[in-house]
Amino acid sequence: MYVHTSTDIMATISAGGVGVGFGGGSVKLNSLNSLPPSPFLGKRLKLKPLQESTSHGSKVTILRPNLHSTVVAGVQLVDFVHDVFLGVGVGLPCTVMECGDMIYRSTLPRSNALTLTIPGAVLALGTLSYLWATPGVAPGFWDMFVLAFVERLFRPTYKKDDFVLGKKLGEGAFGVVYRVSWAKKPSSKEGDLVLKKATEYGAVEIWMNERVRRACSNSCADFLYGFLEKSSKKEAEYWLIWRFEGESTLADLIQSKEFPYNVESMILGEMQDLPKGLERENRIIQTILRQLLFALDGLHSTGIVHRDIKPQNVIFSEGSRTFKIIDLGAAADLRVGINYIPKEFLLDPRYAAPEQYIMSTQTPSAPSAPVAAALSPVLWQLNLPDRFDIYSTGLILLQMAFPSFRSDSGLIQFNRQLKRCDYDLIAWRKSVEPRANGDLRRGFELLDLDGGIGWELLTCMVRYKARQRVSAKAALAHPYFDKEGLLALSIMQNLRLQFFRATQQDYSEAVKWIVELMARSGTKKDGGFTEAELQALKEIKPKKKANAQRNVLASVLRFQRKVLKTLNESMDEFNQGRKSMWWSRWIPREE
Repeated sequence: MYVHTSTDIMATISAGGVGVGFGGGSVKLNSLNSLPPSPFLGKRLKLKPLQESTSHGSKVTILRPNLHSTVVAGVQLVDFVHDVFLGVGVGLPCTVMECGDMIYRSTLPRSNALTLTIPGAVLALGTLSYLWATPGVAPGFWDMFVLAFVERLFRPTYKKDDFVLGKKLGEGAFGVVYRVSWAKKPSSKEGDLVLKKATEYGAVEIWMNERVRRACSNSCADFLYGFLEKSSKKEAEYWLIWRFEGESTLADLIQSKEFPYNVESMILGEMQDLPKGLERENRIIQTILRQLLFALDGLHSTGIVHRDIKPQNVIFSEGSRTFKIIDLGAAADLRVGINYIPKEFLLDPRYAAPEQYIMSTQTPSAPSAPVAAALSPVLWQLNLPDRFDIYSTGLILLQMAFPSFRSDSGLIQFNRQLKRCDYDLIAWRKSVEPRANGDLRRGFELLDLDGGIGWELLTCMVRYKARQRVSAKAALAHPYFDKEGLLALSIMQNLRLQFFRATQQDYSEAVKWIVELMARSGTKKDGGFTEAELQALKEIKPKKKANAQRNVLASVLRFQRKVLKTLNESMDEFNQGRKSMWWSRWIPREE
């Protein structure tokens, strides 16, 4: 009878093979450790044989995993993710000695230093980039589940009796705006406030203003408080209170015959030492547009799309000497999906972008807040909803440059002309410039200053396709704002501008190099296209008759759209009763 000793077994394994013994002989199996060791986990497991008897009285050596080896296998599985980041294999087989002893890494001296591997660094950077990508998953969770809760605990409480109504500042379809003062100190100018009594979309506006106050307070008017007042005699009303910033909106200012000179002293506090003319007007308009873009950039960075940018919703703050955005009732918080309904929109047709919707109508309603926040960077990059506000801002620039478009009738006429030109500003200019009056010619001359960089920025903002428009950040990095304007920027704003301009310049140089490579005249040997080939590419038109493959593909796409439409409608109906105002718990009631 042949019996393996432990030393023989370990020697056999250490020699690189594993054997099964029958009587006095053995058959060698393939090595279990023939593959190269893992860079993270060391060598593979060793198997220990176990003897069992047979009916013929002989001993058969059967390979079974050792109990310790089984435990080590579990450790390998759990520690793999840990080792991806740290590169330390703890408790794994390190080497087998000739004497049969096995040494484990857990018995070796361990270093306290953490070694970051390249895959771990890439994975960590990718995760951080996603969590902080617009509109910000990590900042969103912190804002909604920590800051909002803490703010609710410590903010003061007010009632309608705490205020005395004063002059009516404005009235719209969804509320009335008054200038009010504190009831306890009505004569104090420090207590001047603005109150809006909203009958609809008031809850949305409270949410948006509180979000802005926590994330980008310089973008909008200084919001104080909002609450719901209920009464048995009339419908519930939302009261929103801001600090008084000023009475003048951009719409009021541009209607003046003195525009833009009437804004100059408001921004600077004094007049420029320059003669009146296009150069001086251009600097004032640059300053107004730059302040508006900074405010929009703050909103968009936190995931809010205003959807109703127009001169009436831009107010001049007398305290900070800057223009700020007001009226967030139509805004959509795309970080968690508040006030976003796929097939509904709130907009002013005079300033709305051609697409009307900030996101594709195929996008379903927002799920629960944590899921919506986790998916928000993907939806943002797919749809670029902030470009909706950029189109409206481009029309404001157009109105500031062309006096004839500052009236409602002039802007409506321009929109009709632009639509006939397929929303191509260059084609529109070619059609109207030959017969332009004095106001139009003066507007073109103003935008053509400094090599036409103002006209170039306008064409980058007013485009048919949202993806082709610039973002607020890219617009601020445009050469149009290179000159010293009327408003001194802060250190952080200057750093941001320098960073985006450098990035934009790198991209521009790369694109320019590619275009020059393609447009270079020469043969195929030179690697470029000839002018004739480029012209042929431009004249290529799609075939009128589709082939069989295209017809099949079109049928499949139509079926896919039907399925998505049915699912979206079902989800909308399901969510309508499940989460209709789930976030209203953050809005205080009358106490």
